[in-house]
Amino acid sequence: MFTGTGSDVGKSVIAAAFCRIFLQDGYAPAPFKAQNMALNSYATPDGLEIGRAQAMQAEAARAVCHTDMNPLLLKPCTDKMAQVVLNGKVWGNRDAYDYFKIEGREVLRREVHRAFDRLSARYNPVVMEGAGSISEINLRETDLVNMPMALYAGADVVLVADIDRGGVFASVYGSVMLLNEEERKHLKGIIINKFRGDIRLFESGIKMLEDLCGIPVLGVIPYFQHICLDQEDSLALTEKNRNASAGKVNVAVVLLRHLSNFTDFNVLEQDERVHLYYAQHPDDLSSADIVIVPGTKSTLSDLLELRRSGVAQAIVSAARNGKTVLGICGGYQIMGEEVFDPDRVESDIPRLPGLGLLPVSTTLCGEKITRQTRFTFTGNGTSCSGYEIHMGDTRFLSEEVAPLNRCEDGRMDGCFKSERCMGTYMHGILDNDGFLDYLLAPYLNGSERRAFDYAAFKERQYDKLADHVRQHVDMDKIYEFLKQDE
Repeated sequence: MFTGTGSDVGKSVIAAAFCRIFLQDGYAPAPFKAQNMALNSYATPDGLEIGRAQAMQAEAARAVCHTDMNPLLLKPCTDKMAQVVLNGKVWGNRDAYDYFKIEGREVLRREVHRAFDRLSARYNPVVMEGAGSISEINLRETDLVNMPMALYAGADVVLVADIDRGGVFASVYGSVMLLNEEERKHLKGIIINKFRGDIRLFESGIKMLEDLCGIPVLGVIPYFQHICLDQEDSLALTEKNRNASAGKVNVAVVLLRHLSNFTDFNVLEQDERVHLYYAQHPDDLSSADIVIVPGTKSTLSDLLELRRSGVAQAIVSAARNGKTVLGICGGYQIMGEEVFDPDRVESDIPRLPGLGLLPVSTTLCGEKITRQTRFTFTGNGTSCSGYEIHMGDTRFLSEEVAPLNRCEDGRMDGCFKSERCMGTYMHGILDNDGFLDYLLAPYLNGSERRAFDYAAFKERQYDKLADHVRQHVDMDKIYEFLKQDE
């Protein structure tokens, strides 16, 4: 198990690296995180929902993603409320205070233990990931994901610390000292992550940490920027481009407050024809060729905020001025004539008018749709694949428009008003060459076709990540304590 001194220290990425390392070394690894909190999720082949980080780690391990890899997913609705997804299905919305009460906690604990048992019977090793800090002692009795889970699994634990944020000695020493005696028996090593500079300057620090904690430092991993991986947290978007650029097709993604599944746009960052940036203000859209309204966990709240900020009018103006506007999932709902929430599925807002760009109406409902889908893009007949995660029924209000996609099972998806105005429920639609070429075509000459295999690109990234981590971590020590457990 890879645990952390805090959030965003690199646990997910290091776990992905070890999934690929163990695969390269002839094992059959699989990832496991008992409880995850993220808006970025993924649909499994059997139509259930897990955190995107575990789907990414499964991809690194070349294992088919399954809810047993992430049995409990929390998707924040507000600062104090989250949708609870248990074993891939919505269990209900829970207030944070009520969720972390001791009463009823054993029900969830039993479910995550069962998921781990099923997974460990099929894979070896299981690469586990903790959440946040290893030493949230005020939550120890109700913790499902860190040391109580490690104790149940009999896991060897590695503590990951982010040296780039500063305070690494205090965070590591404090984390170790706050563990109880039984927990410390499972702690086998420390990894210092995101190091910048000359490692020789930290050699004395390694010895100091080992003397203080009585645990070996297994490696110091340099900060990297040359490896592109799916990010779990939308905090990563704060480091993305925020402005248009000359010489390429400018694609602006509207930065919604509850933006979800932003990995939909990773492929655009790698396409040499495209300059991708994220827009928060009305003026940000003025230089865009293509505006994308992305998915959201709270359609009505984000629609209301778009109106308050003036971004809604800027999107409408972009469409009227001949720019391309594409809505994905919640963004598709927002582009319609109206959005209803009669059962208060998302919020206390019962209805809002949409942007009026597509003649559709959406009614939010309690049952969530999660599925992987193969479909044909009607614009050019291309065979595509994607996945759906949404709560809502969207219906046409006019017979003068067509669906955007035709699914293999006979269903229709999305709305196609013109080559410059369309919406879809399909996450991952941009990963399909045929659709992306069609989207960009009005802004390119006919010779600029896309010669980019995104699946092969991701495979190379996992191998590069594994090589980077393997180079800077003592793998002999890791295999030594793993094999002692056999």
